Amino acid sequence: MTRPTSSAPSQRMLRVGEQVRAAITQVLQRGEVRDDVIEATVISISEVRMSPDLKIATAYVTPLGVSDHSIVIEALNRHAKFIRGRLGPQLRQMKYMPEVRFRDDTSFDNYKKIDELLRSPEVSRDLDGDNDEK
Repeated sequence: MTRPTSSAPSQRMLRVGEQVRAAITQVLQRGEVRDDVIEATVISISEVRMSPDLKIATAYVTPLGVSDHSIVIEALNRHAKFIRGRLGPQLRQMKYMPEVRFRDDTSFDNYKKIDELLRSPEVSRDLDGDNDEK
């Protein structure tokens, strides 16, 4: 019997993703990565998504206080193998150590756009019109 495929992550993928996120955060907080760009930047890891086979971890990061995120993302991806090696002690229960990939987290930009739309005069006018009818 085949299992139905679903785009939603499994509980296991979510749990392992959170463990990987915590482990990457600890490596970055301890300053184990020797790179001027990474050391000079505060990096927030909002989410780690695991592939279904748990062999690829995609970390969504937001460099704080930096206008060009691509420089920090490139630096993190250059040191991805080193970071993967430093995750071992915290993820020793895993059969395979996942390959780590870093991507820019654009969700905050999306939230900002939605907030700006909701605060726009057109939407405010429509919302005020609903209150007058009641």
